Amino acid sequence: MTKRLPRVLVIDHEPAAADWIQSVLATGGFEVETAHTGERGEELFRQSRPDVVIADFGLPDVEGVTLLRRLKAVDPTPEVIVVSGQGTVAGAVEAGQAGAFYFLDKPVNRDGLLKIVVRASDRARERTEHQQLKEQMRGQQSVTNIIGQSKLMKELFDLVESVAGSEANILIQGENGTGKELIANALHYNSKRGRGPFIKINCAAIPRDLIESELFGYKKGAFTGASGDKVGLLELAEGGSLLLDEIGEMPSFLQTKLLRVLQEREYRPIGSERIVRLDFRLICATNIDIETALREGRLREDLYFRINTITMRVPSLRERTEDIPLLCNHFLSKFNQRHQRHVRSLSSAAYHLLIRSRWPGNVRELENAIERAVLVCKTGEVTPADLPDTIRDDSPVAQEFTIPPHRTLAEIEKMAILQTLQRTNWNKQEAAQLLGLYRPTLYSKMKKHDIRDERTGRRV
Repeated sequence: MTKRLPRVLVIDHEPAAADWIQSVLATGGFEVETAHTGERGEELFRQSRPDVVIADFGLPDVEGVTLLRRLKAVDPTPEVIVVSGQGTVAGAVEAGQAGAFYFLDKPVNRDGLLKIVVRASDRARERTEHQQLKEQMRGQQSVTNIIGQSKLMKELFDLVESVAGSEANILIQGENGTGKELIANALHYNSKRGRGPFIKINCAAIPRDLIESELFGYKKGAFTGASGDKVGLLELAEGGSLLLDEIGEMPSFLQTKLLRVLQEREYRPIGSERIVRLDFRLICATNIDIETALREGRLREDLYFRINTITMRVPSLRERTEDIPLLCNHFLSKFNQRHQRHVRSLSSAAYHLLIRSRWPGNVRELENAIERAVLVCKTGEVTPADLPDTIRDDSPVAQEFTIPPHRTLAEIEKMAILQTLQRTNWNKQEAAQLLGLYRPTLYSKMKKHDIRDERTGRRV
């Protein structure tokens, strides 16, 4: 594909001057449009969105600084070069404050003009590429790319979008495989620090006797084996974000040191006199039960209050089974492409097993199950035989509906609804279908009988 020539818009009330600039820039490989009034220049600017604008400050219909500000309000990306026949220091300063790239005095030198326009064009291109990369990164790490349309996930997405731009410390709670790191990514890349580094450390994956040196770094000779200086991960997070995954697995003595660092925002690497001042946003994640960890002393209470300015809970897959079809379609597409397969869909029987499963490994376990199914499927449709044995053998609840004797009709109705919900792993849409009810009717009856979701304890 042919690369687009850099576009320049020349706004000058003298046709001869505009034509001369156009001829000079054409020899330098630029595509040039001209306008002789500010109004026409603004119109062309909106239509063609040039890379560089060369604007005469002596236009008859609009003051130069006013035009400059109008153009920047439409699109701040193009660079504007101001040309004036009555150049003054005050005029140059005013133009610079309004966003001008350069201030040229007439008469304009041919070579000087070309050099300035090339510099302005390069800078505009770099700014555009950077913005595109930033938007692409934001898009890749946006919450819209985390699969889920259930009420719980929508509430989580709303919270992420509300606090991503803040500097608040975040604590993300959730079982293994729920997607805590995806939420952390969305928080970082959609924040003001999204252009900075995002340093991640899994406190459970690093040996207890090494995690301190990994976090804080050390000076050569600080201890046996310290053959050179090492920069700590806290320091590497400068200007960005730091994710401490599985914070509940951090040794107690290190929790104390981390708390002091968070309070003072500075520390010394092991064996060093150098002071490292910190500027990062802290995001923590854990799969432990916080109340139990606090009660047992595995997590310091003062550290907990420091790191959980905002707490986010990522729901388990069994709490949002209505998202399973969406996730399955996503993983089918992903693994068809990766393994060059052509599996179109899942059978209703396969879906029934997936919805009933307890999913101790959550979304990660479902992803592995779909990948296996894609690999072993002999037809275009996944059947129960293509799913892992653990899912086919998973029978957490009785399959037969039982009615104890001497019960009222209302009690029998409540038991029928409750047992059906348990059989479907609290998938209300599937339960309503099995009971022959519309979903709103099921909700009404659940409210009538005060049936609470066993997974969350919430009323409907």
